[in-house]
Amino acid sequence: MPNDSEDPGEASIPDLVHQLVDEAGYVVRAELNLFRQVALYRATKARNGAIALAVGAVLFLAALIVLLVMLAQGLAVLIGPVAAGFVVAGIVAIAGFLLVRYGAGRINVLMGDEEERQALRNGERKA
Repeated sequence: MPNDSEDPGEASIPDLVHQLVDEAGYVVRAELNLFRQVALYRATKARNGAIALAVGAVLFLAALIVLLVMLAQGLAVLIGPVAAGFVVAGIVAIAGFLLVRYGAGRINVLMGDEEERQALRNGERKA
């Protein structure tokens, strides 16, 4: 950091430019550290949503396999293969949709929540 006891009127232009470059470097490093901290905070909060999305996708695929087996073995005899497929596929699709919607809502914290936005606003006021 520059020496504050020096009179700015006595500093040469190259010294002032050097001081400006040094201080700009400090600002850039501080901003990068802030962005890094915000990204880590958001990723930590989104972890449960990502897990729910993954589990929902796996369950959706497992349900699709069950659907195909059921169509082939049991339901074709009772109501026909096409009608049975539509009934079971509708139920499985609703369950999958609900899980994906929940997971997407949890991942939405990557855009920041109200608590984080308030902290950033408070930080801007102090600067």
